[in-house]
Amino acid sequence: MGEPGVVLDLREYISSLDRSSLPRILQVCSGVYFQGSVYELSGSEVCLSTGDLVKVTGLELLSISCEDMGTNTTFELPLEHSGLFKLVPEDLPYSTIEELVGLQPFGVDACGSFTFITRNELIIDNLTVPAGKEITLLSVEITKNEERYARCQLMGQQGAFADMLIPFSYHGEFYECENDRGYSLQEIMMSDRLCRRRFRKIKSKKCGGPLLFVPIYQIQGIMHMRKNIVKFPSSLEVDVIDVTEQCKDLTFVTPLLLAEVATQPKTAFPTMAEILEGPEANRLFYCSWFKELQKGKRLVLHKWDNTATVLACTPRGRKAQQYFLISHGYGGQMRRRPREFSSVYELYVAFSRCPGLKVSVTRYCEAVEEEGVPALSVDEQLEILKLQTVEVSGGDLRPAQKLESLICRRIIEEDEDDDKEDENQEESEEICLPLFTQAHFVEKLSDKKKYCLADLGNNFSFPLEVKVVSRDKVLEKDPLVGLTAVVLEEALEETTVLASLPDSPERCFALPTRWLQMSLCFISDPLPWAEGQTPELHLETVTEVTDHFYHEYHRLTQTDMAPPPRPPKRKPSSSESQKTRDKPKARAANKKSSNLPEKLDGLSLDHTKPALSKRNLPPPPPLESTEEPPPPVIPRKSVSENLTTPNTYVRTPRKQQKKQRHTERTSSGSDHDYETVDDVIQVHDSIMFY
Repeated sequence: MGEPGVVLDLREYISSLDRSSLPRILQVCSGVYFQGSVYELSGSEVCLSTGDLVKVTGLELLSISCEDMGTNTTFELPLEHSGLFKLVPEDLPYSTIEELVGLQPFGVDACGSFTFITRNELIIDNLTVPAGKEITLLSVEITKNEERYARCQLMGQQGAFADMLIPFSYHGEFYECENDRGYSLQEIMMSDRLCRRRFRKIKSKKCGGPLLFVPIYQIQGIMHMRKNIVKFPSSLEVDVIDVTEQCKDLTFVTPLLLAEVATQPKTAFPTMAEILEGPEANRLFYCSWFKELQKGKRLVLHKWDNTATVLACTPRGRKAQQYFLISHGYGGQMRRRPREFSSVYELYVAFSRCPGLKVSVTRYCEAVEEEGVPALSVDEQLEILKLQTVEVSGGDLRPAQKLESLICRRIIEEDEDDDKEDENQEESEEICLPLFTQAHFVEKLSDKKKYCLADLGNNFSFPLEVKVVSRDKVLEKDPLVGLTAVVLEEALEETTVLASLPDSPERCFALPTRWLQMSLCFISDPLPWAEGQTPELHLETVTEVTDHFYHEYHRLTQTDMAPPPRPPKRKPSSSESQKTRDKPKARAANKKSSNLPEKLDGLSLDHTKPALSKRNLPPPPPLESTEEPPPPVIPRKSVSENLTTPNTYVRTPRKQQKKQRHTERTSSGSDHDYETVDDVIQVHDSIMFY
């Protein structure tokens, strides 16, 4: 860090600045003027004129300025640069071990990668190290007398290693050796020792000179007589001088983030504050006070506190869901409502949070024996007992398997006509429900008591479904009244700042510090009430939030939970497999079937043959593998008989035959609804001899 009273370039000063010494006050010795004395960068307007005072409060690393010392060119590298660099040894000798150890990148470099040589013979105790022998530095040790030693390692002629301790005060002529250890850009910037060294890029195709890295920071601070936080890069060509000691009593307007307001002492409240920078966009809250959080607005800050709240929402249904943050001070009355479950896994989750769960079946569930799923009837009542691994027999097709199942007891109402022994057997009947079972249940409740929100949190575990039966009288409009149900999902604790508007200081609202990014500053304006007459505060206990807030909260607080189990894959039965194998055979409809009788196979009608050839041939009748035989074949009428016998039909035979074919196909057991060859032949016989 530059000495006080010495003029330094801004980049040089910031590079040597110790962050633990922040904040520091700088005075500009040569200013930056751009477009009417305004320097604009990244949305921040900064005017650094000669004589201005800047109070540096924070630094943020932006990029790395790389200077090629061989070509005197400068370029920037991003922080995500993936290349590796190796150290360039210093040409000057070092006179002591202490001076040499100061170059070691301790904390970043791997042990055993820093080597050096001595130009003179080195004698330590009974060990003599010849000149030019490489010595590896391992670590630094401190004795009981607070003397520091360098533990080094020396390789012998036959590959053996010898350790020795060299005192820091040992004098000689030492030179650093080059090694192939590669450093990333992040490692170099994290080490104060490496930042001051020269490097060369590993596997570089271009032959350049040594590289010198200079970090470029974004400086965050406040300026005298300015309320906004200023941000500007350290690469500006500005000369500054450190005047922290001379201006330590100077008062700056200090912008505070909302989270920083919650760290102020309790004695600083109540106070007046001015908003320097409001929230950028409202993606989190549906409330009336959010639109008042604008730049230049003034607020009354009463106090800050850790507020116990509950995240709640409306049940999923046809209407869009609503989400709320409800304070424990909510004055409305609630009544518990039975919860609904759409799977056995949901039952297990609810049971694990609150044992003793009793439910009623709301939809019939069919039994699947090979999966161990029992049949469940509507209105059947179950009591959840425990979770247990059950072995289920897969039948002839599959081996037995172990499934995670809920052990439940059937609750059967007493019947006076049944025997007592039967009653005892039925009441103690237990069933196993695999966790993957898709069934529908509703919680069985007999509690009609009204609760306040604090009592619900103390006596029950969330999630909990309730209905608000009486409103909070403190609120002008209670958004929870009129809702069919409210699901109290999770209890949380938020650090909030209790604030109000100056024109209505008694109507308070809580500003959650974690979810609102805004800056304020304390001002000396008087409080909007007479001295000693503090008004009675009424807190807005219900805050409606957006779905973005709801999902963002769960994303930040989610835990790695195992997904619901999947049901085992079902193998097709023998009949289904047979049908699957028979499908390719049924597709050969355009080929002549060898199962047709000879009488039909050689059939041809001179008058109808051209007409039939233009139509698509019908598919063959069902094969013999079908369950029912095909309809009987009606014998063909002779020509002479049709010529001598008069027509006695009243209706058109075509319609009557069509109806008959439909009846026969409907009653047939074949797997398709195509016309059979017999039907087509009978139709054309009727047309010819009508």
